[in-house]
Amino acid sequence: MQCVMQFHRAFGLPGAARPCVAQVPPQLFELRIALLVEEVQEFADAARSGDIVALADALADIAYVTYGAALTYGIDLDAVLREIHRSNMSKLGPDGRPVMRSDGKVLKPITYRRPDVKAVLAVQLPLPFEDTL
Repeated sequence: MQCVMQFHRAFGLPGAARPCVAQVPPQLFELRIALLVEEVQEFADAARSGDIVALADALADIAYVTYGAALTYGIDLDAVLREIHRSNMSKLGPDGRPVMRSDGKVLKPITYRRPDVKAVLAVQLPLPFEDTL
């Protein structure tokens, strides 16, 4: 997140210190969507072509653009990722082993606990970024 904040500051890109949605203008959220779609398409192209360098570049760009979108909305994405990870780890079955579908998708057993992203956002400290929306 620090790298992306540095980029946003250096290039005068907008962001928020606290979680928000209403303050983000429509043209900005449309840009964020377009950037993510573009990077995901580059990932798909690289994966299909078997170009590991382009694939790694695309994956890093997806992460970078995703963190930029999080900063636009004032979201501490690291904190949200920790909560998603906690939830995902609860997908281990009662015996401590994963429950898998035939295609490899991890299923949600009775031990699964949904992520509480709302609670994470509620206690989030302000990001060290000046509101520029």
